[in-house]
Amino acid sequence: MEQMLSSFQCDLSSISCEIQTLQEQSVAMNLRLKNRQAVRSQLSQLVDELVVPAAMISTILEAPVTEQDFLEQLHELNNKMNYVKEQAFRETMACTDVHNVLDRLKVKAVTKIREFILQKIYSFRKPMTNYQIPQNALLKYRFFYQFLLGNERSVAQELREQYVETMSKIYLSYFKSYTSRLMKIQYEEVAEKDDLMGVEDTAKKGFFSKPSLKNRNTIFTLGNRGSVIGGAELEGPIIVPHAAQKSDVRYPFESLFRSQHYALLDNSCREYLFLCDFFLVTGPSAQELFNTVMGKTLAMFLKHMDGYVCDCYDSIAIFLCIHIVLRFRAIMAKRNVPAIDKYWDTLLEILWPRFEYILELNIQSIQNTDPQRLGFLDTRPHYITRRYAEFSSAIVSINQTFPNERTHTLLGQLQVEVENFVLRVAAEFSSRKEQLIFLINNYDMMLSVLMERAVEESKEVEGFQQLLSARSQEFIEEILSPPFGGMIAFVKESESLIEKGQLDRLRGEEARVTQLVRGFSTTWKASVESLSQDVMRSFSNFKNGTSIIQGALTQLIQYYHRFHKVLAQPPLRALPARAELINIHHLMVELKKHKPNF
Repeated sequence: MEQMLSSFQCDLSSISCEIQTLQEQSVAMNLRLKNRQAVRSQLSQLVDELVVPAAMISTILEAPVTEQDFLEQLHELNNKMNYVKEQAFRETMACTDVHNVLDRLKVKAVTKIREFILQKIYSFRKPMTNYQIPQNALLKYRFFYQFLLGNERSVAQELREQYVETMSKIYLSYFKSYTSRLMKIQYEEVAEKDDLMGVEDTAKKGFFSKPSLKNRNTIFTLGNRGSVIGGAELEGPIIVPHAAQKSDVRYPFESLFRSQHYALLDNSCREYLFLCDFFLVTGPSAQELFNTVMGKTLAMFLKHMDGYVCDCYDSIAIFLCIHIVLRFRAIMAKRNVPAIDKYWDTLLEILWPRFEYILELNIQSIQNTDPQRLGFLDTRPHYITRRYAEFSSAIVSINQTFPNERTHTLLGQLQVEVENFVLRVAAEFSSRKEQLIFLINNYDMMLSVLMERAVEESKEVEGFQQLLSARSQEFIEEILSPPFGGMIAFVKESESLIEKGQLDRLRGEEARVTQLVRGFSTTWKASVESLSQDVMRSFSNFKNGTSIIQGALTQLIQYYHRFHKVLAQPPLRALPARAELINIHHLMVELKKHKPNF
């Protein structure tokens, strides 16, 4: 028993030793596991990033660049290359193992991408190509260019230069041929240097005579030309020259200008946004790249405009072009595309001075007009004032939409000259009455034309309203003078005596007063009748004539009322002739019958 127990004790002590050993081993294994897990978390990422899977190699070597797989694997390849560069800085030895493979894959990818993009760029060059389609296709693969830019800058530069050269030529040839075709469908008859406001009308070329071309607008009239800056037409479809030639349609210059520049605006916006998107440029570098693509086209446009404007004498066309530019510039600002801001400014620098020059020529032509050389004079509105009214209302109505101070100043100078001219012509009439009829007819005509188009508050409208009312008042006095001059003079003299308190001097006037009272009672009806007929004959505008008759009759009632008051003064109160005075209310009722009915 003792022997058995002692061997048992021996076994137990050896078991406890084994347990201790196992425990130590377990701790050691645990530590090793932890260490391995820590290493694995770092190494696995490194290995994953460094390993080049077979799928990537086969896709990049064999798949067409347009497939989605190729694009995905290219992204993956780009990431791996960037990772290897990063690890190479940390001197990771494993990088050398994959460097070669990645390099060869990069070369293959770059070659395939270069061929693809060059092929797209060359497809622009085919005649009759709609280059927007391949442009849109390129935008789908904008990552290709990003890949080249990061990994092979020389190829990226080569593609960019190819694109710029190709598109620059395409835009230039497209716009050159479009512009030359457009100019063939312009009206044949355009304003020449002799077509000025102050140029005398000749029998051959009457201002109101029908022009030889169906659609030709007269030089100073807006007609429906203003619609080119209206919402519908301004951004409407561009003119197609061969279709217009086929149907024999002709256009004024501003319509051709709008069409040409709307095409430019549209293409510039699209091109600028494409360049920013595909070539990854912004700010000044985007502007610089855009200028290399569109520079030749813009220079060609400016040369064409400069050449045309130098010989243009159609001020309304130039003014409409200025307003088209102002609107197009606003549209581009709204789209947030600053690409051709400088071009618009240069264009305005060409157009404004020309518009001012043509206006100055017109101002001079009116200054130099000699009324004596105009031949037969007529009290009706003069054709020069008609031209001014049409022209001024055209410019004012266009200017209202985009107010401009320079225009106001020039129109002010023109207005002063026209007013002076009207006074010069009026001075040619012998009688004051004819002079006033001529002035009123002209002011009234200019006012009515301006009111049709311009707003009531415009300076021109206000100026002519004042002139018209002053001259109308003077004319009323002039026509009341022959039939009722004696009574009017007596009223004015008596009123001044009453004011001075010299009533006694009225005592000797009994005979004169009696004659005036009787004279008025017997002749006033006939006088008013002939006065009305005379006024209606004198004024071309029926409405204006009626307002002058009303003014004259009102003035006559006022004078007669004042005559009553004078006769009510003590020295004349007892006159028997007072009984023959007509009752004021009776006179008003009678005169109302003479008011022309409208």
